[in-house]
Amino acid sequence: MKRKTKIAVTVVLVLATLGTVTYKLADRYLIEHVEVRVASAQTTSNLPAGSNGTTASNGSTSASANDTSTASTTDSSAASTSGSATASSGSVQSDDWNYESDNEKIGIQKAQKGSGDDLITYFVADVVLKNGAGIQTAFAKDAFGTNITQNTSTIAANHGAVFAINGDYYGFRNDGVVIRNGTLYRDEPAREGLALLSNGTMKSYDEEEESSSDLLAEGVTNTFSFGPALVQNGVAADNFDNVKIDTNFGNRTIDSANPRTGIGMIAPNHYAFVVVDGRSSESRGMTLNEFADLFAELGATEAYNLDGGGSSTMYFMGRVVNNPQGKEKERGVSDIIYLPE
Repeated sequence: MKRKTKIAVTVVLVLATLGTVTYKLADRYLIEHVEVRVASAQTTSNLPAGSNGTTASNGSTSASANDTSTASTTDSSAASTSGSATASSGSVQSDDWNYESDNEKIGIQKAQKGSGDDLITYFVADVVLKNGAGIQTAFAKDAFGTNITQNTSTIAANHGAVFAINGDYYGFRNDGVVIRNGTLYRDEPAREGLALLSNGTMKSYDEEEESSSDLLAEGVTNTFSFGPALVQNGVAADNFDNVKIDTNFGNRTIDSANPRTGIGMIAPNHYAFVVVDGRSSESRGMTLNEFADLFAELGATEAYNLDGGGSSTMYFMGRVVNNPQGKEKERGVSDIIYLPE
């Protein structure tokens, strides 16, 4: 009897331990945790490029209302394909791969290099901003927190974006410096970050050496915490051995060939956004060295690596132009970088 009792107690303890571990893993990596509700999609898309620097707190922020409604959570892709003929509406001209308005000029090119198992397919968006227009950002479901995701195309459509790429997947981590549209949401310095400024420039910086208050005072409107920097002062980086972005469960080095997303600055208000397909017979992906060299070839003076892999997505005029995950299937992300219509 005593032996059976011991066995029963042991089984109960093991099951309880497994249950606790399972819940903690789910809580960390699966269960949504909303820290701050942000402004509605329409309001956010109309924020000026140089929004006043504010700090978001748990429950309220001067840049948003605490009781704002949550954006649609349906991850249906807005995949209506535009016609091949050039469309013109007022001062806007566009076709399948080009868009020009009073505020921005966007041209997208699909490119390939290599052959066979070495084939690489990638997309380059050349973007020129005009009349004080700025790069915008948006959170999945208009909420800042962890494990909150939507498809890039869904977030983009909700915010009236003409163009978008996935961001840094901040919601998978609990560190880094996160400033979006002029508001500070997280201030846990951890790695090499990217800062976009209201004067149309960008720079990589050490989060542990430059404070968020200094960034906001400098005119930084958006920061991203992923990396690494690919090009600095016109020189492509070349030391990516054993690069890791964080220490989360399942993290691995990212220097091997993978799908990629990155942003580069050619000149003030002139950017190159690049998404590389991978993990398919049509594209093996790029190494970080190859990605850095590509941005240098495009003329970028600064460039930065964003979240890649299955997240890598480029959206343009209502459709996804690349092949996410090598399966033409998007993966939910925490955030996007976009240009409004």
